[in-house]
Amino acid sequence: MTESVHHIAIAVHDMDTALEFYSDALGLEITDRRDEPSEGVEIAFLTAGQSLIELVRPLHSDNSIGRFLEKRGEGLHHVCLAVSDLDSAIVQLRAQGTQILNEEPQVNTDGTRYVFIHPKSSHGVLLELVEQ
Repeated sequence: MTESVHHIAIAVHDMDTALEFYSDALGLEITDRRDEPSEGVEIAFLTAGQSLIELVRPLHSDNSIGRFLEKRGEGLHHVCLAVSDLDSAIVQLRAQGTQILNEEPQVNTDGTRYVFIHPKSSHGVLLELVEQ
């Protein structure tokens, strides 16, 4: 079902400051930076070998990333795994009793389909599945 680690997401307060570290200090290449209004976040992707690091900054404090930062501070938010058939993966996981946070797959502004798996089902880690 899972093909690879797609990205590791890190919640940040200030995108420019975070990019200074990940891009300037570590030398990772920024491949995309955009707002995702439906999620209420700004994201930036940086290449890290065959995977990506996603920096996530809330556009307002009353969304899941804003609440995460308020409660836990900056840091690891979730791990994203790439799958070739998201619908089949969802059916298989639900049949095994996995708690999927989205009723239906969500769609990013770039057309990418994804769902999140509740940390209670994945041993304390918020997982995202993205269709590739």
